[in-house]
Amino acid sequence: MRAAPQFPPLFEGLALSGAADPFAKAQTQAIMGCDAGLVVYNLAADQLRAAIVFAPEVTLSEAMPVLISCAIGFQNALGALAPPEVAVHLEWPGGILVNGARCGQLRVAASTEDANAMPDWIVVGLELPLIPANADTPGDTPDQTALYEEGCVDIPPEDLLSAWVRHTLVWVNRMEEDGLKPLNNEWRGLAHNLGEDVSWTIGDTPETGTFVGTDEHFGAMLRSDEDTRLLPLTTLLEGNT
Repeated sequence: MRAAPQFPPLFEGLALSGAADPFAKAQTQAIMGCDAGLVVYNLAADQLRAAIVFAPEVTLSEAMPVLISCAIGFQNALGALAPPEVAVHLEWPGGILVNGARCGQLRVAASTEDANAMPDWIVVGLELPLIPANADTPGDTPDQTALYEEGCVDIPPEDLLSAWVRHTLVWVNRMEEDGLKPLNNEWRGLAHNLGEDVSWTIGDTPETGTFVGTDEHFGAMLRSDEDTRLLPLTTLLEGNT
């Protein structure tokens, strides 16, 4: 029998099973008024899915970097548990790369899409494949991988989930106490394709250009020819369940 994840004080776990989606369930719980710190998770044989509910006390634009805290938290968690040769990088739209190949993603939703409003809640979700969906034909998707394909088969999913929450809490606390500079410094060393041409699909919208960096609230700056445009982190919000 699988051990239960261990979460820091003020965090509470809610386990799901079967096909239940933690990202959708966490939003439902948030709408119903659950406390911040709820961690909804579904640990299956082939994937790890989880979501954390946050209750910001600032405007949405100021609160959205919690997504970056969660992304860095995951990188730190997997980096601490994986063999030293495993490299973990982060895409601005939420993609996770392990040894250069796509391996899961982070997602985000909020009670409002108004950047100047104070959200009742923000939910950040994590989806991580443990074994490849196309195990019989791995050559069909060489740019995608799964955690156990990258030398991480000995990492119990519940330990990785626990570590993700712990490391995320560290970065959320740093963001609240020290501002965004430490987060920015850490992020720049982990960001995938920084300074390079990118082709992202956000929702149904293709975004292309040279990823030249982020603004003070981690909005992505894409340069095309002589023009530079800003994609705020709110661009990544998914519709409420």
